[in-house]
Amino acid sequence: MSWTERFRACGGALIGLLLVLSFAKFLGELSGIDEWLIASLGASALLVFALPSSPMAQPWAVIAGNTLSALVGISVTIVIQNPMLAMPIAASLAILGMFTLRCLHPPAAAVALIAVLGNVIHYRYAFFPVMIDSILLVIAGAIYSNVTGRSYPNRLQ
Repeated sequence: MSWTERFRACGGALIGLLLVLSFAKFLGELSGIDEWLIASLGASALLVFALPSSPMAQPWAVIAGNTLSALVGISVTIVIQNPMLAMPIAASLAILGMFTLRCLHPPAAAVALIAVLGNVIHYRYAFFPVMIDSILLVIAGAIYSNVTGRSYPNRLQ
């Protein structure tokens, strides 16, 4: 990868994350929800901006993978009280779900762990911030990539 392309990817991640985080924070304040950020968004941004042609960076993978993994992590947190047991079960079930739905997105496995570590027991979290942040990131990635002459998302053949 050329240095120009590296800087393009880094600039995209910077601009994209700034926009997504600002908008998500605004939505959180507007709705009175303190949780407006998912920590794994940085890893998702790496895929969307630096590897936009990867199947794991495509909109379905980012949005469905993250949302599904949050739902799995929350469900496991509710059912299994011991986090040392809940974490590996949540991650492995999230991976199985992503394989099943064909939405593999590596950062999403971390979303399942985040739900367990944060003791998240309300399903709203899967939709805001997880799904909304993922949608916003994909939109930012599509706009930035197309403005800078890259194709994202990839068109199915």
